[in-house]
Amino acid sequence: MTVSIVSDEGTVTVTDAALAQLVHAAAEQVDGVRVRRRHTVIAIEGNGARVELELVVAFGRVLPEAARAVQEHVSSALGTMCGVTVNAVDVTVEELD
Repeated sequence: MTVSIVSDEGTVTVTDAALAQLVHAAAEQVDGVRVRRRHTVIAIEGNGARVELELVVAFGRVLPEAARAVQEHVSSALGTMCGVTVNAVDVTVEELD
């Protein structure tokens, strides 16, 4: 799951832990959402990534809207900060808070 970005100036490697932190931070930017860290999967497949997250969402939030916002935030963050194309962000709402 480590990402390496190679250029003429050298190589930048983003570790598994850093990718997970980036994904969690992006997801938790959505109001009323927390990530359950026990099950986060980030798989780099060829030119793209697939992410699986378990969420805790605040009671009263519209669940599909919160999930879509998390998908958008995570995809945007990985694309902007790592240059990774995200093929899918699969979210499961595990709990209400």
